[in-house]
Amino acid sequence: MEFLISNLRDRPHFRTEVADRIWRAWWRDKGTALDHIAGRVEENLRSPGIPFALVAHRDDEFLGTASVISDDMEERPQYAPWVAAAWVDADHRRYGVGSALVAAAADAAFALQFSRIFLCATPENSSFYERAGWQRLEEDVAGLNVFSMSREA
Repeated sequence: MEFLISNLRDRPHFRTEVADRIWRAWWRDKGTALDHIAGRVEENLRSPGIPFALVAHRDDEFLGTASVISDDMEERPQYAPWVAAAWVDADHRRYGVGSALVAAAADAAFALQFSRIFLCATPENSSFYERAGWQRLEEDVAGLNVFSMSREA
């Protein structure tokens, strides 16, 4: 499957899909309003650095998203920045979209001169990140595993 990965700043018409997928995946069941998540996504469009979101797309078809944010786990404020909110729509999974999004987000964070980046994942999704070269730092931090990746700045 051929697709592109773009910064949401360059493809702002995908903001609605990004907010919707993040909200449905992580925030809806916690009672957070979609408008709140949409406002957070808008921050990606105004910020010159972090936070930023990437979108995988085929022309104007949304496939998935991943973000780089300052912090993603209040239990670990010492870790920054984070690759977060990696999501691929179900019809586009198993085609390398998620791997490409996470790799592009990591590369973009490293391009900002960070030498180490972090992410957290559910235990059932942890092997995906380990296969991609992420190193497990901690297990069961608020029910999630914490990973890092390092690269010389």
